[in-house]
Amino acid sequence: MDTGNTAYVLGSAALVMLMTPGLAFFYGGMVRSKSVLNMMMMSVVSLGVVGLIWVLVGFSLAFGDSHGGLIGGFEYAGLRDTTTTVGSGVPLQAFAMFQLMFAVITGALLSGAIADRARFWPWTLFVGLWTLLVYVPLAHWIFAANGLVGRNGGWMANALGALDFAGGTAVEINSGASALALALVLGRRRGWPREPMRPHNLPAVLLGAGLLWFGWFGFNAGSALVAGAVASNAFVTSMTASAAAVLAWLALEHRLDGRPTSLGAASAAVAGLVGITPACGFVDTFGALVIGLAAGVCCQLAIRLKYKLGYDDSLDVVAIHGVGGVIGMLLIGLFGTKAVNGGGADGLFYGGGFAQLGKQVVAVLATAAFAFAMSALLAWLVRVTVGFRVTADVEAEGIDEAEHSETAYDYAPLLSSTRSVRPTPRPEPTVDEEIAP
Repeated sequence: MDTGNTAYVLGSAALVMLMTPGLAFFYGGMVRSKSVLNMMMMSVVSLGVVGLIWVLVGFSLAFGDSHGGLIGGFEYAGLRDTTTTVGSGVPLQAFAMFQLMFAVITGALLSGAIADRARFWPWTLFVGLWTLLVYVPLAHWIFAANGLVGRNGGWMANALGALDFAGGTAVEINSGASALALALVLGRRRGWPREPMRPHNLPAVLLGAGLLWFGWFGFNAGSALVAGAVASNAFVTSMTASAAAVLAWLALEHRLDGRPTSLGAASAAVAGLVGITPACGFVDTFGALVIGLAAGVCCQLAIRLKYKLGYDDSLDVVAIHGVGGVIGMLLIGLFGTKAVNGGGADGLFYGGGFAQLGKQVVAVLATAAFAFAMSALLAWLVRVTVGFRVTADVEAEGIDEAEHSETAYDYAPLLSSTRSVRPTPRPEPTVDEEIAP
């Protein structure tokens, strides 16, 4: 065991865990005030249900010895192994907790597509089933490299040779395709797009984006599993891409709408981080700059496109995570360089030809097709068995009261304080009262 690398991975895991509460603030501020608690609770409960599934069987199925390159086994069920090390001397349990945080936030991301209209317990059931049947297989395909944990791993990383440093497929494209399936199965919010459904708390959105940006350094740089040069490059490229995305997004927004907005800045930061996630350990700073600019422009245009296509992805999971993930995966085939990571590949612009780009295209298409089909099936099964969507009355009045018996904001003291009440004057004491003991 290497204590330095172990400390690095544990610290990175803690940073990635912080991203889920950050996502709760990010999403919570973007919805209307009457459903903010339900929105945030869908992220919080993901920590619970995904956490237990991962410890019991999820990690083992994702990283155990592969069966045909499709799924792992049960060798590590329960995570009771305290002696095995992974990579450069990292204990299996530390690596498992790092990977758990990826699984948690990927499941939580999907909730943004169905904001304002999903019941809490059916959502909990869905995210548990989705983790086992969608996320775990995809994580095995791309993250389970031969010999990392099990003797042999998933087909996408090993047989195909696709490159994905920190989750462009299993996290980003997966969440985008799955979110699209969810949005289509549950249908549009009532009144969308005619009624304005503006964010109710933009400071919370900015706080959430800041926490996501902060935690993302653990997400991307931590995926190196070693405190070294590749991790440092992933840190630099993550910062570069996100910064470029913010400026590109705001410039385009000002050009199209006349003003740069705080919501745009927060969304842009996330879009840039999404785009660089698969590429951060394989491209240099120039590649990161191009990816960030492309994500800032293309993700914003994808948001505008959803109104023409007519699907109600409430908080733009498809446009930011799906489109951003595709951008990052494909541009590895153009800007990847072995000068950054000897375990990577040279892209087209670095003398590598079209070979790696072709592998990246196959990985993108396979991930999107599998995630969309399986998520649509699971969402449909939950809808027809236990019911997934709230009633029209609940949606109009607010989900928080109906699902949680709570409200995010208590307005009663404010209402009562608006009434001016003058205290009744006390009568002057008599002479007898003044001298009485």
